[in-house]
Amino acid sequence: MNVDIHRQTRQLNLWASRVVKHLFKTIEDDQSMDLILVDDETIRHLNKTYRQIDRPTDVLSFPDDTPDAPSLGDVFISVETAKRQAKTLGHSFAREIGFLSVHGYLHLKGYDHHTEEEEAKMVEAQERILKNAGLERTVK
Repeated sequence: MNVDIHRQTRQLNLWASRVVKHLFKTIEDDQSMDLILVDDETIRHLNKTYRQIDRPTDVLSFPDDTPDAPSLGDVFISVETAKRQAKTLGHSFAREIGFLSVHGYLHLKGYDHHTEEEEAKMVEAQERILKNAGLERTVK
């Protein structure tokens, strides 16, 4: 799968971009997606504009609904929020960026987590993809 990464924040190093590229090489998908790495203020503005929620979030997905589109859509990740969450959860920043990237990707593929059943399917898919890329969850 091809992922185009756009960094709109200086807070992300190239190493994290390489982790995401490696992660998506493990996924067989003919479509592509854009991953846009932003700061809290940018994602807060998007969250307010498109979801009417006036606060930062970790990841937002915007599918490309154009028929026969080569791209699944866009995934926005707040690097600031990802860093805080990684620290809080006790795992690496790479694992958090990987998790959020996969979470956004799965939303573009139609997965959701409104019900327990939907959430279970999404969590299983996320963990399988992350494990295949060597980014499985570590328990402390």
